[in-house]
Amino acid sequence: MHSPATTDPLQRERDHLASSRAALRAMREDAQALDISDVAGTWVTAAVLHNQIQNRIAALADLAHTPLFFGRLDYLHAISSDESEGAGGERFYIGRRHVHDASGDPMVIDWRAPVSQPFYRASRTAPMDVDKRRRFGYTGGELTAYEDENLSDPSEQNTASALLAAEIEKPRVGPMRDIVATIQPEQDEIVRADITGTVCVQGAPGTGKTAVGLHRVAYLLYAHRDRLARTGTLVIGPNSSFLSYIEQVLPALGELDVAQATVQQLVAHVEVRAEDSAPAARIKGDARMAEVLRRAVRSGITLPTEPCVVIRGSRRWRVPAYELVEIIEELAAREMRYGAAMEALPQRISHAVLLKMEQGGEAPDDRVQDAVARSAQVKATVKACWPPVDPAKLVHRLLTDAAFLAQCAEGLLDEDEQALIHRTAGRSLKTAPWTPADAVLIDEANDLVQRTASLGHVVVDEAQDLSPMQYRAVGRRCSTGSATVLGDLAQGTTPWATASWADALHHLGKPAAHIEELTTGFRVPEEVIAYASRLLPAIAPGLAPATSIRDTPGSLTIRHTNDAALTDAVVAACRTALGHEGSTGLIAADARIPLFEKALTDAGLPYLTPGAETTEQARLTLVPASLAKGLEYDYVVLDEPAAVVAGEPDERTGLRRLYVALTRAVSGLTVLHAEPLPAELG
Repeated sequence: MHSPATTDPLQRERDHLASSRAALRAMREDAQALDISDVAGTWVTAAVLHNQIQNRIAALADLAHTPLFFGRLDYLHAISSDESEGAGGERFYIGRRHVHDASGDPMVIDWRAPVSQPFYRASRTAPMDVDKRRRFGYTGGELTAYEDENLSDPSEQNTASALLAAEIEKPRVGPMRDIVATIQPEQDEIVRADITGTVCVQGAPGTGKTAVGLHRVAYLLYAHRDRLARTGTLVIGPNSSFLSYIEQVLPALGELDVAQATVQQLVAHVEVRAEDSAPAARIKGDARMAEVLRRAVRSGITLPTEPCVVIRGSRRWRVPAYELVEIIEELAAREMRYGAAMEALPQRISHAVLLKMEQGGEAPDDRVQDAVARSAQVKATVKACWPPVDPAKLVHRLLTDAAFLAQCAEGLLDEDEQALIHRTAGRSLKTAPWTPADAVLIDEANDLVQRTASLGHVVVDEAQDLSPMQYRAVGRRCSTGSATVLGDLAQGTTPWATASWADALHHLGKPAAHIEELTTGFRVPEEVIAYASRLLPAIAPGLAPATSIRDTPGSLTIRHTNDAALTDAVVAACRTALGHEGSTGLIAADARIPLFEKALTDAGLPYLTPGAETTEQARLTLVPASLAKGLEYDYVVLDEPAAVVAGEPDERTGLRRLYVALTRAVSGLTVLHAEPLPAELG
């Protein structure tokens, strides 16, 4: 590794950084100077162009504390200009975005370009025509060091990269940052997987699965921008705190148009104002409810016993009941949405009338068919035989009308299961005690009536916590696109958490998805992950324990104290953790959060809520155990593990919640307890 005292080579790299920043500023100024006032077209065209230009300007922003490039590749042979975006030479600087000079020659190559791939994949055994790979070290946006790997020199010793380790271990202050400089080969394979297939990533804590999913979105937008610009992309997270934590990753990579939402936001058809019991939520989230709802939606279809008589002028045209029955049965047998079939039915009846008119010597045209379809007689027949369905009203009836529920659930749900989800009527639709699981049922009913629009690509994180019905809701949003599914079966903390990825992918509608497993951790110290992994036989028996590249002796402290002294000991541990650089998270059972809100305030320690951005002045976050998933802190103080376990409906879920809490630390974990630790921890 070269130090800053090595003047000439380091200064040349600094000069290239300065020139690249100047070129980026010039690119942004060029975009700002674009004048579209004389562009021909409508005001809509002008608005679209203006929006595209503004996005381009925003994407070209130079983030002062974000390195413009982080690596360099020196190839043994020249690369064709087509493959290297016109670079054509042997040396390429790899960065977050493409930067070119006034002549159009590239100064920095986008990390997603094909020519950049060897930066992540090349090795001494497979150098990919790379002579030298250079990594750069930065401090506050300033280039301070570099490190070379001579991949074509078999005599050079294979040593771990100090700069790579330093970047991975950099203190966590602020929102989640990208890992574009530290993507590992097994991660890069997932990032660059083809858009046509769905990828499922089983990732242990600290393996970077969330970052991999976000970088995959950025890569797909680069490789298939036109396609995804038309169809859209979406990142689905477990809660708003998590989305706040990750929201800056894609903008830092120059991608501004990716929507983010929770599953609950996707299905927000009604105002949620209540919570189900765990058993009721489990039934409502069961895949059997899809068939219950299908039956409910179609329960109003009635076969006619009377003909449909249409009056046109002085003549009456009669479609007998048996013909109407044939039309309705044929539509009901087809794989059509209920609403689409309802729209087709008047045209089908009208067509039958036109055939009779032709047989009677008339020559009706399309205008006559449309007029007949809109006639009062046809409308009345359609309404009686195929009535419109309001999804929210239907679900409300299903949950409050025991007889209707029994009819639709026959052979699917037993009486006890029906009783669990039944609630007494009496509330109006608007004031009904809707629960999160109810909203998912309404979304399913809505799709049965009218097909949900599909996006081009959807990323769903912490997917192990979704119910089968929630998987179906996500799957509808990528039915004609692809998905990246991220999660860890050991961190499933809902009563309906998925038992296997094969089951989850079946419910998602992507049974052929490719499953990848990441077991090498880059975030959690080995001592900490080994301790947490003691829980795996109880919470996920078939799962391989994770390992970590970070051997940090002294990173785990477990301290027993008496009940009276526990709160003070936790506050003292927080104060000690804040003496280190980086962020600190105090994780406690949800029921104990008010206790620590008061204790931290009394101690004069300012604290943040999950999702709020940490700063140099405010580095302590008070985290309810239920919101800890997906978050990370340099130092974690964990209060009373037994209370975390006891806060869940069952022991397995409680131990999984504890596993999550134990694996949030990047540099150090302190566990304080007065009650005995769970036996599974040994």
